[in-house]
Amino acid sequence: MAHGVARWRNALSSIIFHDMSADLDDLYERDFYAWTRRQAAALRHAGVERINTQEPIDWANLAEEVEDLGNEQRRAIASQLERLIQHLLKLEFAEDRTPRRKWLLSIDNARAEIERRWTASIAREIEPTLPRAHARARRAAALELEDHGEPKTAQALPEGPHYTLEQLLDESWYPTVEER
Repeated sequence: MAHGVARWRNALSSIIFHDMSADLDDLYERDFYAWTRRQAAALRHAGVERINTQEPIDWANLAEEVEDLGNEQRRAIASQLERLIQHLLKLEFAEDRTPRRKWLLSIDNARAEIERRWTASIAREIEPTLPRAHARARRAAALELEDHGEPKTAQALPEGPHYTLEQLLDESWYPTVEER
């Protein structure tokens, strides 16, 4: 009887482990950022439980490194959002139309980079940072406009978030540009 129970437990354990592994594989593919958070928490738990192998494992630093992989994804998106906002502002407000094509290309490239890394868990953390991203992008756009002889345009750039997250991520959306 004990042998049958042990075999049943092993089979059940194998099924549960396989399901958890499949869930992790799916999460890794679907939301890398969330996967890094979950794995870092599991590594920290393993360190607390003193789970070890033949060779000692530095659980705390390993967890931090895995978490940093996810943070890098979030930082890359934040950087691309700033670039995107900066060029949308110049596209919409600059009087000089000569660099327009270059800005359009930069906008499209930033959106493509964001799309490659975008996940639901990153979205929850990125949206609250939009005001800060806009402020940084506005500063950069203003400096470039001043460098190109448009100080009045630079000063007139809108304060605070000027574009919604939906507009920023919509590949077919561009601001209305009035001819001057």
